[in-house]
Amino acid sequence: MDLIDLGIGSPDLPPSPRIRTALSEQVQRSDRYAYPASRGSAGFRGQAARWLRHRFGVTVDPDEEVLALMGSQDGLAHLALAVTDPGDAVLVPDPGYPIYAAALAVADVEAIPVPLRATNDFLPDLEAIAEQDWERARFILLNFPSNPVSAVAELPFFERLLAKASRYGTLVVHDLAYSEMAYDGFRPPSILQVPGAAEQAVEFHSLSKSFNMAGCRIGFVAGNREAIGALRDLKANLDYGVFEAVQEAGIVALQEDMEREGPPVGALYERRRDAFVETLRTEGWDVPLPRATMFVWAPLPAAAVAQGWSARAISREMVQKTGVVVIPGDAFGREGEGYVRIALVENETRLCEAGQRIGAFLRDILNV
Repeated sequence: MDLIDLGIGSPDLPPSPRIRTALSEQVQRSDRYAYPASRGSAGFRGQAARWLRHRFGVTVDPDEEVLALMGSQDGLAHLALAVTDPGDAVLVPDPGYPIYAAALAVADVEAIPVPLRATNDFLPDLEAIAEQDWERARFILLNFPSNPVSAVAELPFFERLLAKASRYGTLVVHDLAYSEMAYDGFRPPSILQVPGAAEQAVEFHSLSKSFNMAGCRIGFVAGNREAIGALRDLKANLDYGVFEAVQEAGIVALQEDMEREGPPVGALYERRRDAFVETLRTEGWDVPLPRATMFVWAPLPAAAVAQGWSARAISREMVQKTGVVVIPGDAFGREGEGYVRIALVENETRLCEAGQRIGAFLRDILNV
């Protein structure tokens, strides 16, 4: 069967020629094969700080408020081990990226789900979180633009979030892996743009999606120096950091981005989004148009819900009958039931073909 895999959000294009040239030159250097500094090179941390200032107007100390990571997932997976104790609790989004809950399970920390629902534009209702949960939570973790729900948040939301969290001394953790994947002129903000945010928040950034460097495994975290110091100390006992040749390529990626106008990949994914969603709508599935990320968060057709189809059952049937792979929404939490996540990781022609296959499949199983 000819599979069209729209499951995992893995970029299907390579980094820019300039990034690849930098990487190839660096791996030829004989001085790049010692153990790298676990916190990241001064050059990469400095460039990350300059990029934050260029992109968001944010100033951070590259020595104490920036830590290089083997991709943002590396930091997200280990943060709870660094800043919590077994038996603590953490507020996490539902639906949410699976590593959020998995990292808490490894750290023996309780996950308190925060529902993300269409009725609130997939933003958490901060006032609906019980006071005792705020008091128990060591940190609250959010992700906007969001994987999987493709929602966005404006700066006033982060201002309210920080004001609420500060009342309870709760660390705010923001995963901003999709900062450069937004559409229709929207530019996602950084939580660190809120005055004083670095005193109570950390923010994770990834070069995987924005610069097609997923296989290189490089990202960074910036913000609260105590949390970053704890994560740095933990990782110093777990790994030796990112290969310096990859860090040098990361420096070039951030430099190149500072020299261009507009996000590096936003226009590409916006074209894919438009073509794919238009095809699905033409085929009879009216899915919302996401404002950001590389995903479409699609509610199951009303007719499928009425017939009792679950997200998991329809996803399984879809791949068996059409060869199109999507992820059932309940893979991301209980609130994900009734949705599927579809990744825009093929070119427009293949995405349109996938949409046509899905349309024929839905008409067949729903008898419409």
